[in-house]
Amino acid sequence: MAETKLFNYLGLCRRAGKCQSGAFAAERALKTGKAKLVLLEETASENTKDRFSALCEGRKVPFRLVPEVGRAIGREAHGVMAVTDIGFVNMILDALASETEVGG
Repeated sequence: MAETKLFNYLGLCRRAGKCQSGAFAAERALKTGKAKLVLLEETASENTKDRFSALCEGRKVPFRLVPEVGRAIGREAHGVMAVTDIGFVNMILDALASETEVGG
């Protein structure tokens, strides 16, 4: 259930226009200071994980690995998403926390 809630929030965030998806757009959002949270697919390469982890750490932006980001936002080819709205960030982080509590 928590995963469904997370996917619903991600889809709503995309439809509201409060995110940038794809590696180039997410990196640009980070570098311009618009990104408030970065989500990356768990299946991303180690190089991609390291790159976005370092970018987020340097800018003090939360970074999380989640399953199937692209599918959740209706863009299968996009494995990274930068959330630009703090309200959506709070909802997504709450959903991730409850997923961890329930799913282990």
